[in-house]
Amino acid sequence: MTEFVVAPPPVPSVAVSGSAERFPVRRIFCVGRNYAAHAREMGNDPDREPPFFFAKPADAVVDSGVEIPYPPLTENLHHEIELVVAIGRGGFRISRASAFDHVWGYAVGIDLTRRDLQDEAKALRRPWDWSKGFDRSAPCGPLTRAAQWRTPDKGRIWLAVDGETRQDADLAELIWPVEDIVAICSEGMELQPGDLIFTGTPAGVGAIKPGQRATGGIDGLEGIDIRVGSTPS
Repeated sequence: MTEFVVAPPPVPSVAVSGSAERFPVRRIFCVGRNYAAHAREMGNDPDREPPFFFAKPADAVVDSGVEIPYPPLTENLHHEIELVVAIGRGGFRISRASAFDHVWGYAVGIDLTRRDLQDEAKALRRPWDWSKGFDRSAPCGPLTRAAQWRTPDKGRIWLAVDGETRQDADLAELIWPVEDIVAICSEGMELQPGDLIFTGTPAGVGAIKPGQRATGGIDGLEGIDIRVGSTPS
């Protein structure tokens, strides 16, 4: 039996819709600028960019229904609603045609971003880690098994803050759909069971402040609901 010098951390996990079981999270990959309108609102040309990826630590994931403390080092915390893909079968250089064979399920997630830190990192040509991979930066709703949901090629995706709709689009607007994202991601990393892929956010991202509530959804999936608290002292 292996003995560790400190207690091993608990395994991060995501709820499973209609079940007491949970889905263990191994890694979190995120796709940048995967909706044309959002790419343009961030000052980029979506017609000229292949998909790119960044990562969050697995333990950045938190369940829907929680209160998330307003993170330190920022005065501009942004919400980004996303379709999340959960990998149930690993693979390297997965073909586009077989990509759905590797998907365990789908969920609604929010990529929380310290936008001021990200803008600074971009200006200085530094990594985004500090702006994207902070504590509790990956809220995720319950996973729906792939067999219980249709192919994710269309359907409304939306987010509201305190009841005011901020983001409202359709999955059909994804520049790179799920099968492309799984295939392309697997060219650079061997995907493994437990990996999550946040597939990008539509236009309308904006600030969320202490005391505000964000709710969001995708047609056919369980929604997500988080509240932002104060910054820990």
